[in-house]
Amino acid sequence: MSTFSQPDPRDRPARLTVGVVGAGRVGPALAASLQLAGHRPVAVSGVSDASRRRAARLLPDVPLVTPAQVLERADLVLLTVPDDALPGLVEGLADTGSVRPGQLLVHTSGRYGAKILDPALRAGALPLALHPAMTFSGTPVDVQRLAGCSFGITAPEELRLAAEALVIEMGGEPEWIAEEARPLYHAALALGANHLVTLVAEAMELLRAAGVDAPDRMLGPLLGAALDNALRSGDAALTGPVARGDAGTVAAHVTELRKHAPQTVAGYLAMARATADRALAHGLLKPELAEDLLGVLADAPAHPGGPGASGPSGGPEGDVR
Repeated sequence: MSTFSQPDPRDRPARLTVGVVGAGRVGPALAASLQLAGHRPVAVSGVSDASRRRAARLLPDVPLVTPAQVLERADLVLLTVPDDALPGLVEGLADTGSVRPGQLLVHTSGRYGAKILDPALRAGALPLALHPAMTFSGTPVDVQRLAGCSFGITAPEELRLAAEALVIEMGGEPEWIAEEARPLYHAALALGANHLVTLVAEAMELLRAAGVDAPDRMLGPLLGAALDNALRSGDAALTGPVARGDAGTVAAHVTELRKHAPQTVAGYLAMARATADRALAHGLLKPELAEDLLGVLADAPAHPGGPGASGPSGGPEGDVR
């Protein structure tokens, strides 16, 4: 249970007006968290009905306005739009003169560092990249989850203290990421978090197909223990048939998956090969058992047509992009 408590706003006199451009799942939660620290949300922009509902739920009484009007009203602007939309948004705001000198412009993209804000920097803005390493639901629980959440920060050295202060006020933990390391940093988080959701969803579907009434209840303790062990011990926490070198069991898995859930075979094989490599390198998988296991994984095509099978587009279906 977290013991974090929000700072008393009276202890921090430098209060800012806060605006949000892009009322997705992240922006309103961050603005609500800053509000708890004593800052004042004054404007939010959102297009879809869902984004407007989120803004109303997390930032009641804060007016919905255009992006340009958000920048006009706020000292601190959160740009919380999808990654692909961020470059165009920044350029558009800078080109239209919406950016004010001295304005703190914060984006929350994991992919980009502070350089993506260069057009706004040239207009006099103070650029910060603050990416919360957290999954968001778009509900008030997100504000609570920020307590203890790490933020990947990239910013000019002269803004380091300002970036750290904002993260700490939201209850987060600052973690500095070099500009050139942002794509790798984001890939690591996507690999761990986004792919985990896919793996868990597929596991639940397979358990239902096997007749399990409550797959969530079955997986909860198992996955919780596996995650805890992995975070504590890394590769030493590897268990299961691949790490043991049980080639026959793995071959049976592939046969059953191909029969009942062929769409999961490619993922199973890819993860099994990666697990075997790590178990072998860590000394968990005995070399004499690894040969048979890797033979099974090499002989098992990801799709019924075999390694050279082509999909509708004429390319290999097993090509993971």
